[in-house]
Amino acid sequence: MNTHICPSDGRDSLGALIGMVRGEIVRAIESDLAAQGADLKFTQFHMLKRLAMLGPMSASELARAVDLDGGAMTRQLDQLETKGYLRRQPHEQDRRALRIELTEAGEALWRHLHESNVATLERAQRTLSAEERERLHDYLERVLTALREKD
Repeated sequence: MNTHICPSDGRDSLGALIGMVRGEIVRAIESDLAAQGADLKFTQFHMLKRLAMLGPMSASELARAVDLDGGAMTRQLDQLETKGYLRRQPHEQDRRALRIELTEAGEALWRHLHESNVATLERAQRTLSAEERERLHDYLERVLTALREKD
């Protein structure tokens, strides 16, 4: 009995294709990180990027931003804090909460890695025109919005 179900056109499904694209982007970024001597994995790089772009936030906000569960987030925060790239600070309004923020070393590292990240994403889109890039971005945002909407 054949249990393999393939689309009639032989193409990969949307989910498979998005997963493969993400995997290649992760590999390319980790390769660039290693080439620059940055002792980071993609998830840690993504955490630094989110903090650099969005500013300080709670651990749960950061976990949502990089799609990690609480246990994995704690381990990653511990490692990045040990490396001196971020710190946990008391929240201004809620003494029970902590805010995660980049240290000066974390900001400097992000500035150093930012151009490489831009180049990697540019390389990924090199065969697309400016209009196609806009459309791709629009399509992916719409798919994401549709998946996040509650029926």
